[in-house]
Amino acid sequence: MTPLQDLLGRVDTITFDCYGTLIDWKEGLSRSFQAMFGTGIESRLDELFDIYIPLEAQVEGEPYRGYRQVLEEVSVRLAHQLGVELPDDHVGVLAQTLPTWPIFADTNDALVRLKRRYRLGVLSNIDHDLFAATASRFPITFDFVVTAQDVRSYKPDPNHFHRMLEQHGDTATTLHVAQSLFHDGVPAQALGLAFVWINRYKEMNRTAVQPLAEFDDLCSLADQACNS
Repeated sequence: MTPLQDLLGRVDTITFDCYGTLIDWKEGLSRSFQAMFGTGIESRLDELFDIYIPLEAQVEGEPYRGYRQVLEEVSVRLAHQLGVELPDDHVGVLAQTLPTWPIFADTNDALVRLKRRYRLGVLSNIDHDLFAATASRFPITFDFVVTAQDVRSYKPDPNHFHRMLEQHGDTATTLHVAQSLFHDGVPAQALGLAFVWINRYKEMNRTAVQPLAEFDDLCSLADQACNS
């Protein structure tokens, strides 16, 4: 029996990151960039992501502001770094388009199967209303959700995890599942919370995080969890 199989026989709660794990963050953000800057930006998408990722982390690490405001500030700074004009009425495009970001093809089937056996929760760097718009597209209702708006900070700050452990679970019976080693793996490991890496983008692990297991998609985890 593997360590994951042993754990899956004991846990009653599985928590997820949402955007990047359940929702195709990369495809959704690509569409949002095109809505912000026009379809001519397609040739610069790799450059956009290289700038956007550390820029969002920088803004989230500043004194707390709601996620809509984070996205607006990131949009303004992103346009400045790209040397691209961003019309005033495009500053809010990221928040406006986020609820339309596509769900990974395997997500809904995996959630339905996992829900039959486990309590399911979400820990997300988002505001309540934005998550609600996304959640309406899932076939299950999560047992609980912890947002950045709840804890007034953004992962990898551990406050999401502290809130979850205080109100919804413990390290012995909870498994956290996410795509981002930076946002989720680091704080989960620091708190002794079992972590499974959904490595959708075939990334190299260049961190000190040691996932309990690694899968290419969520259905692979569900297959093992529902047969353990």
